[in-house]
Amino acid sequence: MTSRLPFYFAIFLLITAGLALAVLRHVELGIPWLPGKQQPVWLVEARVDFMAMNEPVLASLNVPDEPPGFHLLSEQAASPGYGFSVVSEAGNRRAEWSKRFATGSQTLYFKVQLIPDTSVTNEPPKEPPLARRVFWEEPQATAVREVLQQARRKSSSPESLTRELIKLLQPESPEQNTTLLTSGTNYPELLARMLNHAGIPARIADGLQLEDARRRQTLKPYLQIYNGEQWLTFNPHSGDQGLPDDVVLWRQNAVSLLDVVGGSDSQVSFSMLRQTVPALQLARVEANDNGLGFISLYQLPIEEQSMFRMLLLLPIGALIVAFMRIVIGIRTSGTFMPVLIAVAFVQTSLVPGLVAFISVVSMGLLMRGYLSALNLLLVSRISALIILVIFITTGISIVGYQMGFNTGMTVTFFPMIILAWTIERMSILWEEEGAREVLTQGFGSLFVAVLAYLAMSAPVANHLTFNFPELHLVVLGLILVMGQYTGYKLTELRRFHPMKAYKS
Repeated sequence: MTSRLPFYFAIFLLITAGLALAVLRHVELGIPWLPGKQQPVWLVEARVDFMAMNEPVLASLNVPDEPPGFHLLSEQAASPGYGFSVVSEAGNRRAEWSKRFATGSQTLYFKVQLIPDTSVTNEPPKEPPLARRVFWEEPQATAVREVLQQARRKSSSPESLTRELIKLLQPESPEQNTTLLTSGTNYPELLARMLNHAGIPARIADGLQLEDARRRQTLKPYLQIYNGEQWLTFNPHSGDQGLPDDVVLWRQNAVSLLDVVGGSDSQVSFSMLRQTVPALQLARVEANDNGLGFISLYQLPIEEQSMFRMLLLLPIGALIVAFMRIVIGIRTSGTFMPVLIAVAFVQTSLVPGLVAFISVVSMGLLMRGYLSALNLLLVSRISALIILVIFITTGISIVGYQMGFNTGMTVTFFPMIILAWTIERMSILWEEEGAREVLTQGFGSLFVAVLAYLAMSAPVANHLTFNFPELHLVVLGLILVMGQYTGYKLTELRRFHPMKAYKS
């Protein structure tokens, strides 16, 4: 007896490959598992205001590039009369506006769309940064030295030293050194200078707290230190490590936030708005920039996408038919006739499709009886049936349209040749087995077709089959497994039930 181990191993590989590819597509392309999932998107607008002095103007604003915790979806500028470009300088991205002559009040806008994404983090720098050299004058130099010594005694790493230093420099601290250092100085900048003096690379980052429908907001300073592996962010007032989920770092390693040449009284403010868009729409937008985007069906023309949407539903119908025939034991007219009927139901909707199918087959059987009396050859009989079926469906479409049923025009989606052949087979079955067998197989076909229609028309099935076509490998594996089933069908259990009662 041949071992079935290779067969089951091949099925295991099919199912595993299908699931693995689907998970990979979900992770890499961001395609959601369920339809209708919404993804929050933040629309942030930076507004630059300044007074132009009737001379050439060059305004430069630092803009984010994949800030931690967010993915940059799109960006655009609104600056009538200005030339605009985004340039990269020493790892910084800056939006630059330029104009030959400008005078009076000027307003420039820069908008970005940001998607919350916890997988986005600060990339380690290519070269480890060095601590800046800092010079202090007395008596600040002595105060800095003493405060750093206190912090070092209670710390063992750059992170713990930073936290201890923040605690020591709190305004409520009664120490004389703290009062001397914090009076009349930029507190976050003081922290960064002291950490650089201690040999720890530190810098100031500007963060924007996101609140829905907020206007005229300003950036808040955050402290960043380099611990030898990556940049870490701290709240300079509380000492909390890490960045809140609702804060986007607008400026990190740039020297300045805004530079304006040819203008004065420059300032920048921010407005923001929280939006929700379908997650699938975002995945389609980002597919072109992703390495796996080429395997997406969304790359195809719209006409071909529509064709594949219907075509990729057929395996679901085939799985339903295989299960109902092999495991349940329902008899149908033809092997996969129910799948074709289900496809027609998807196009016409269920109730009009049922009415059209029963009407066409019933009238076709009556006409087939007359053709049988003419003793025509099989080819002529089938050809005549095809023509008659076309006339019948055309008549149903016209009557349905006149009665105001829009779905009446879609009954032509029924496969004409298959319908004609079904009528021929039912007629032969009627002559050989009787009307009971015709009704059994006919209603069995309709029952299985309705089940296949319900599965194929489900939004989840439509979403998964088109966006994760590799899941059809799983369907293939299940069909192959059912192909090995040789036990009793469920309908046969009722047949042999009297033998069980007799034995007991």
